[in-house]
Amino acid sequence: MKKYSFKTHLFIVLVVFSFFTLSIIWFFQIIFLNSYYKYFKKNDMNYVSRDVIRAASNDKIDVNELNMLSYKNNVCIEIIDNKDTKTSYTSVANNNCFLIDSKVVNKAKNKFIKSDLEKITFTSYNYIYNDELLIYGKKLGNRIIFISTPLNIMTSILSVIQKEFIYGTFIVLTISLALAYFLSKKFSNPIVKMTKESKKMVNGDYFVKFKESNIEEINELAYTLNKATSELSKTENLRRELMANVSHDLKTPLTLIKANAEMVRDLTYSNEKKREANLNVIINETDRLNMLVEDILDLSQSQAKTMKLEIKRLNLNDLMKSILTRYKVLEERDNYKINFNYDKEYIIKADIKRLEQVIYNLINNAINYTGKNKIVNVNLSDNNKYVRVEVIDSGKGIGDEELKYIWDKYYKADKSYHRLTVGTGLGLSIVKNLLELHNFKYGVKSSKKGTNFYFDIPKE
Repeated sequence: MKKYSFKTHLFIVLVVFSFFTLSIIWFFQIIFLNSYYKYFKKNDMNYVSRDVIRAASNDKIDVNELNMLSYKNNVCIEIIDNKDTKTSYTSVANNNCFLIDSKVVNKAKNKFIKSDLEKITFTSYNYIYNDELLIYGKKLGNRIIFISTPLNIMTSILSVIQKEFIYGTFIVLTISLALAYFLSKKFSNPIVKMTKESKKMVNGDYFVKFKESNIEEINELAYTLNKATSELSKTENLRRELMANVSHDLKTPLTLIKANAEMVRDLTYSNEKKREANLNVIINETDRLNMLVEDILDLSQSQAKTMKLEIKRLNLNDLMKSILTRYKVLEERDNYKINFNYDKEYIIKADIKRLEQVIYNLINNAINYTGKNKIVNVNLSDNNKYVRVEVIDSGKGIGDEELKYIWDKYYKADKSYHRLTVGTGLGLSIVKNLLELHNFKYGVKSSKKGTNFYFDIPKE
């Protein structure tokens, strides 16, 4: 199937529509007009005949009334005496009445007079005057009424109309072709421009702008495409940041592992204390690499919706206490203070491993961005049908315009990258996906006094 551009398609549709419309007009105005005119004249003749019969039914014919009816309705009226078939009245108000005296018409009239019919309506042709007549006949006791009207007037009108239609059709077609070309160009140009800009977007240029037009649907398409380019641009920037940050997180531990391994091999292999320190660095950095790989895998699984949850009943307070014991070393070594606040015991249902991962990542994030006082508050509170879990740091907070991006992987309000104290930088993105897998509502609030990450768990 041959393919055409939108402009060509629209042009063809408009031209075909113009031809179709003109064809319909020609069909009804030229072919049916004559038939409709005859039908109309027959009906009109029936109305006129009533008035003529009324004027001719009296003993004395009302000549003035008949002359008026003849003139007013453009008909010829003839009244014949049924006994001797002589004409007792012929209208003279209309010159066309002389056409009634043709041999063909008289033959048709005589045939009716001799028949048993009470009334008749027929057409007859006068070859002398090249004229077609519509004739109505009615027998009224001793009188016979004939009413006739010429149809040649319509033939003349049709001839004029046909000539006008020929010129009119040519003019209309010319205008239609010009209008079709103009409209097809007007409607297709915005789409052609969008196609060109879209090709740029496909090639990686996410700074293109799709212009709006005076067509609502094209405006909506332009708005959607502009929004898509904006989102793709953000995604591309995040992808670059992700690559840079992951590369950094991979390079740093690998460098430390290599450096400490070389030191063990070349320098400290005989010194037990130094060798032990170098090996601990290698082990810690290997654990960090393993953590990064696991986080990337978890993020991929949760985003792909392939992760299966094992929902179990558990004591949320006990789980929280178990997680917080891991941070004792930070409290003792680096003077962090992690407060756990709750008003009662909460029993919930969740995937223990994944919920633990959520809480662990939120606490890690709070530790990384808390203030100089190094205080982190973890709260459990009753929120009607839900248990609200809050992890609050005492940092400088996050701007409102940046809060909507905070859940993106490796997004940081502070763009100057620094190596995280705890975690891999993928934590909040993992938290988001795991909470959505659980269908838990979550959010973040921030002020200059700190940031509050929270989520709600249905109570058992």
